[in-house]
Amino acid sequence: MCRNIKVLANFEPPATPDEVRASALQFVRKLSGTTKPSKANEAVFNQAVDDVTAIARNLIASLVIHAPPRNREVEAIKGRERAVRRGRPVARMPDDRAAESA
Repeated sequence: MCRNIKVLANFEPPATPDEVRASALQFVRKLSGTTKPSKANEAVFNQAVDDVTAIARNLIASLVIHAPPRNREVEAIKGRERAVRRGRPVARMPDDRAAESA
């Protein structure tokens, strides 16, 4: 589950609110051991996602980073290259399909 949590700090353009919330959701899912809480736990689960989202936004905004911002496209290419080296299937990018049909 937590493999889906991405590094969000020091990117240009910065992480979107949706990306921060998605990471918070994955974190809470991992901690709770469930991807979909029961009705009895739904409110506390959603509150935890909201709390972790707010804390993550605060953390990202407060970090002091001296390195230049990372480029999302370059990091995605590096990730696909790492997956190939590990022998894992690589997810295709939307623009990959457009290049094939051209």
